[in-house]
Amino acid sequence: MDSLLLSSFSTPSVLSKGGNNWRRCNLKNVEFPGSYVAYNVSRLRVWKVREKPCSAVFQPSSLKHCAKGSETFVFYQRPNERFLVKAAGGQPLESEAKNDMNSAKDALDAFYRFSRPHTVIGTALSIVSVSLLAIEKLSDFSPLFFVGMLEAIVAALLMNIYIVGLNQLYDIDIDKVNKPYLPLASGEYSIQTGVMIVASFSILSFGVGWLVGSWPLFWALFISFVLGTAYSINVPLLRWKRFALVAAMCILAVRAVIVQLAFFLHIQTHVFKRPAVFSRPLIFATAFMSFFSVVIALFKDIPDIDGDRIYGIRSFTVRLGQKRVFWICISLLEIAYTVALLVGASSGFLWSKVVTVLGHTILASILWTNAKSVDLSSKAAITSFYMFIWKLFYAEYLLIPLVR
Repeated sequence: MDSLLLSSFSTPSVLSKGGNNWRRCNLKNVEFPGSYVAYNVSRLRVWKVREKPCSAVFQPSSLKHCAKGSETFVFYQRPNERFLVKAAGGQPLESEAKNDMNSAKDALDAFYRFSRPHTVIGTALSIVSVSLLAIEKLSDFSPLFFVGMLEAIVAALLMNIYIVGLNQLYDIDIDKVNKPYLPLASGEYSIQTGVMIVASFSILSFGVGWLVGSWPLFWALFISFVLGTAYSINVPLLRWKRFALVAAMCILAVRAVIVQLAFFLHIQTHVFKRPAVFSRPLIFATAFMSFFSVVIALFKDIPDIDGDRIYGIRSFTVRLGQKRVFWICISLLEIAYTVALLVGASSGFLWSKVVTVLGHTILASILWTNAKSVDLSSKAAITSFYMFIWKLFYAEYLLIPLVR
């Protein structure tokens, strides 16, 4: 949209266009007191020119629209100052609002990708599932329980975004090869923006944990912070992701141990004020998720083999090959499902026995069927299957509260 901004002086006259020049004249039926000087405004700067001097300063009653032939003017007025914006080219100024809406959508989409949503969903589901293990009777479903669970979810999600964001900050070059759609790798986010988000979310997470006053929750956040930082940050003796075994142990410690034990104890001891106990379902959840966490730690590197090899990340996939690691992961999950079947079959509750045995049988069958059809030469196919494993991860957390 071609535009013109006219600013006022004291002598009553206005400007109109003649050929390629602007001249002073009077516009009939259009009252703009004062004299105006024309300023050409570029196509990309129009909205900013309107927005900054007008939206924050002028009252709604001082905005006027008028038309002169095919030309549209918007007049803004405040004491001793007048601004006239001319919109030409047949495009209304309101179309700029659509551009702002699109910009907002793009910003939300970038943050969505930056937060690694599959990990956010996994964290939220795991906390809900483990919290339900502390339920002993129907009356435990109280506002106190839901508030305590929500506090844990908020604090953990803030820390989750800190961890995945920090990893992206130190993996920009690698992600340009492996995950070019991430905001830092694509250039949508500057390094300064990434640092600001990561620092803010870590502070907010600890702030929530401190305000809640739950020691299990606070220690869960602190240990996750330490391991997540050591995993990614590139300083001597750290950046543990370079070492396959240590990297897997970091993920196992957070996903399998911290999540199960710390968040269960948060509900059990802080919310319900009960003594700490390690029940059969809790032990099962910790053991099963240990298998699953190792699988996620191994499998996530299979589609990333190119960037890891270039930048010296000695993952198991780089060392052993994609096919071998793929089938190690499938075997570990099938072993975990077999153990889950045995645990379910030994339950003293018929409903729990039926649901857990049937549920794990179905999941094991789906896993095997899908694994056989994966094209290991296709990065897209491997990545898609990796996201399928996360769906199995979610499904398991739906079954864990039913293990009794």
